[in-house]
Amino acid sequence: MSESPESEGVGTFGPALYRLTQAVAVVLAAFAGAVAVAGGGIGVLISGGIVEPETIGYHLALTVLQFVGFGVGIVGYVAITDDRELISYRLPTRFGWGLIGVGIVVLLIVQFAFGFVLSEFGLEAGENQVVLIGRENPQFFLYMILVSILVVGPVEELLFRGVVQGLLRRAVSAWPAIVLAAAFFGLVHVWAVQGTIGQQLVYAVVATVLGIVLGYLYERTGNIVVPGLAHGLYNAVLFAIQYVAVTRAFI
Repeated sequence: MSESPESEGVGTFGPALYRLTQAVAVVLAAFAGAVAVAGGGIGVLISGGIVEPETIGYHLALTVLQFVGFGVGIVGYVAITDDRELISYRLPTRFGWGLIGVGIVVLLIVQFAFGFVLSEFGLEAGENQVVLIGRENPQFFLYMILVSILVVGPVEELLFRGVVQGLLRRAVSAWPAIVLAAAFFGLVHVWAVQGTIGQQLVYAVVATVLGIVLGYLYERTGNIVVPGLAHGLYNAVLFAIQYVAVTRAFI
C-alpha cells in the first residue's frame, strides 16, 4: 500500500475520477448485498422460529447478516474484476501489533476529545442505533464486543480501507486516498444514526477523523488485518464502556 500511484494516475483527473467511480460502485454493491442478505436472512430466521422480532437475538442476527452482505458485495467485486492484488493481508508482525495497540489508543483519544469539545460548545453527535438498542438491553453490548472484533471491524475495513482506499491509492497519493476513503466511511454512517441532520453530520465528521487514523494504519503497514483489528477492538472497548455505564457493573 505504500507504493506510488499508477503512473498514469499521477497529476491527472481522469484516472482519479475512474477510481472514485469504482469506489462508489463497490460501496453501493456492498449496501445492496447487505439489504438483500439481511432482509432475506432475517425473514428465514423469524419464520423458522430461530429468532423473535425485536429481541437481542434478532438484533444480533440482523447485524451479522448485514455485514455478511457487505462481504458478499466485496467478494463479488473482487471475483468479477479478478483484482486479487487490491487487498493485502497477512498475520501482523510485532511492529503491526504495536501499531494496532497505538491505533486503539489514538482512536479512543479522538473519540473522547471530540466528546469533550462538543460538550464545551453545547453540541452533540447523533446516536448510533446499536447504542440505543444496547441501552434498552445492556446484554447486547456484551455480544457486540465479540461481533465487533470478528465481523464489524474486519468487514468495514475490507470495504473502506481495502477496496475504497486501495482503489483511490492507484490514482492519487497517500493522504488524498486516506481522506477520501475516510469521508466515504463517515458519510455512510449517517444512515445508522438517529438525531437531527446537524447531529448526524457531527457524527459523520467524527467517524471521518477516526477513518483517517485507520487509513493511516493501512497505508503504513499495507496489511488490512491491522486496521481491521484496531477498529474491532476499539469498538469493543466502547461497547464495554457503554455496558458499565448502563449497568454500573463495577460501581
